[in-house]
Amino acid sequence: MLFRRFFKATLSIFAFLLLCGCKNTTPIDSKKIFSYNEHRNVTSLDPAFARNPQNIWPINQLFNGLVQLDKNLQIIPEIASSWKVSQDGMTYTFTLRDDVYFHSSPLFGSKKTRKVVASDFVFSFDRLTDPKVASPGSWVMQQVQSYQAIDDHTLSIQLKKPFTAFLGLLSMRYCAVVPKEVVDHFGNQFRSNPIGTGPFYFKRWEENIKLVLRKNSDYFEKDSLGNSLPYLESIAIQFIPDIQSEFMLFLQGKLDFINSLDTSYKDELLTQTGELQAAYRDRVSLLNGPYLNTEYIGIYLDNDNPAIQSKKIREAIHIGFDRDLLVAYLRNNIGFPSKNGFIPKGLQGTSQEAIPYDPVRARKLVMEYLEENEDPPQLTITTDANYLDICEYMQRELQKIGISIQVEVMPTATLRQAKSSGKLELFRASWIADYPDAENYLSLFYSKNFSPNGPNYTHFKNSAFDSLYESALSTTEDKLRFEQYRQMDALVMKDIPVIPLYYDEVIRFVQKGVKGMEINPINLLVLKTVYKE
Repeated sequence: MLFRRFFKATLSIFAFLLLCGCKNTTPIDSKKIFSYNEHRNVTSLDPAFARNPQNIWPINQLFNGLVQLDKNLQIIPEIASSWKVSQDGMTYTFTLRDDVYFHSSPLFGSKKTRKVVASDFVFSFDRLTDPKVASPGSWVMQQVQSYQAIDDHTLSIQLKKPFTAFLGLLSMRYCAVVPKEVVDHFGNQFRSNPIGTGPFYFKRWEENIKLVLRKNSDYFEKDSLGNSLPYLESIAIQFIPDIQSEFMLFLQGKLDFINSLDTSYKDELLTQTGELQAAYRDRVSLLNGPYLNTEYIGIYLDNDNPAIQSKKIREAIHIGFDRDLLVAYLRNNIGFPSKNGFIPKGLQGTSQEAIPYDPVRARKLVMEYLEENEDPPQLTITTDANYLDICEYMQRELQKIGISIQVEVMPTATLRQAKSSGKLELFRASWIADYPDAENYLSLFYSKNFSPNGPNYTHFKNSAFDSLYESALSTTEDKLRFEQYRQMDALVMKDIPVIPLYYDEVIRFVQKGVKGMEINPINLLVLKTVYKE
């Protein structure tokens, strides 16, 4: 009870500060404030560090790039009003809008702002690839040979070779435009003093406590009826690390939505078939749809454990548990059992070969392994606390076929580092699409991407795969490229460096009064079209 009173008091103080702001501001109508909690915390508001959802969500409200994705992952204009691609697929020429301005800052001089021009993108791309900045998104420019501002409204980008997914890469917030004057002034502290062009501008950030964004009244985008965006006056983000406390505040109507499905409250909100419980249907809306996110168990192939080196044991794990049961009972049927390859539903290129559930064959494979090895197979799966139930399910199911599994729990940050440095045998992981092309998933298996310098955490190496991957990068014909993707996905599933568990779903629980919120397959939070009744 004391704990609840503490959070209620904290929220009341927060609301008061937000509504009152400073002495000269008019209080904001609470219906024009959108509130949510980020239990994972935000580490930077600099688009060069838009590496995870907790950073990307507020950055997406503050910044714009050349292009953006709509709710169906189609590439549409943002600051670029149009573009042309040369016949050889090597040169992209963008024409910029002439009505996009940076947020107000005294660093712009007496006018407090200025128009975005093509040279701003040159500066932003230079900064993204600057080793001194050390942006985790510098890889986005790997396919780029050069870029230049032809004039204030024209930007040209030349690629090293054709790459059909390039526009998708440019939609990432790593590629957002930033102003040189402000970045030069703040340096590394631009992370907490962001100036962008987005629908909201930065107001205040008390780290670990709250983040406040305010409406950009000069924002350039309009809705289909010609009304200026955004509709909201403010966004209030809290940083309460306890998920159950977040859920309690949502039920009290003090948060406008919660994202994803946590085991601590999934049965409270959802039926076993994935529908909203009747008790909440009059005040909560459920939004869900496909998510370009594959949940999987990774296997570090350079480990000297003979059970890991054995393809028979890897296959036994692959076919030795029931994915339908996993999704039904641990996810309340939110998600899709991964019965094909690593590439998730919604992207072209996934393997056509089905993954069976075959415990009889799995036991046979384990027996064959025992005939060849003195010791029974013993493995360790490492996870964070959020996915402990899934790993314990795997532990129980694999024990039935003769594989002993230990489950080790680590903090998320520690797990991420250990995975990258090759210190784990098996690890629970997920891969969320950075851009809507299956190449993004297949890059995890390219041998030149070995961790810690790339995303190949399993150290999978296959010369046929590498050859197909390099060919697909420059293949401009979609039909041929998708077939190459399917072949690569099939090669991965043949060697089994990963065990796909399920393809996730975007799921959001939203207060009934919140309108205009749309979901998308990369689970990007878009608030410029949201309003509250």
